[in-house]
Amino acid sequence: MNIGEAARSSGVSAKMIRYYEETGLLAPAKRTQGNYRTYSPGDIHTLRFIRRARDLGFDMPSIARLLALWRDEHRSSAEVRHIAEEHIATLRSRIGQMQAMLRTLEHLCEHCHGDARPNCPILDDLAGPSHAMPMALPGADA
Repeated sequence: MNIGEAARSSGVSAKMIRYYEETGLLAPAKRTQGNYRTYSPGDIHTLRFIRRARDLGFDMPSIARLLALWRDEHRSSAEVRHIAEEHIATLRSRIGQMQAMLRTLEHLCEHCHGDARPNCPILDDLAGPSHAMPMALPGADA
């Protein structure tokens, strides 16, 4: 099948298919005499694997490791599990960071009047500890 059909069948855009080929996640496509890419059912299966791994938030190096293990019939499932557990730890950390951001923003919004007054704790927080306007450098025109 051509790249458009491969994209529709796998759920991966043609642009990303080309990118996965460039980065080595997907073997370079076979070419027709007219130099069009053609993809096999195995290629589509690999693209679906990559798509699912991306949907779960794995980064590209982890996907490359998972693909190598998937292709290795003598793999150890312990290696696969280790990659998944590393990803779980990363996700938990990111979730914690996002929850902290959410709490901070909720707190700031609770203290913002949201009216015509210029005072805004959200902007004050973003500006940092020094709320003073930056001073002009000596010799700079003001």
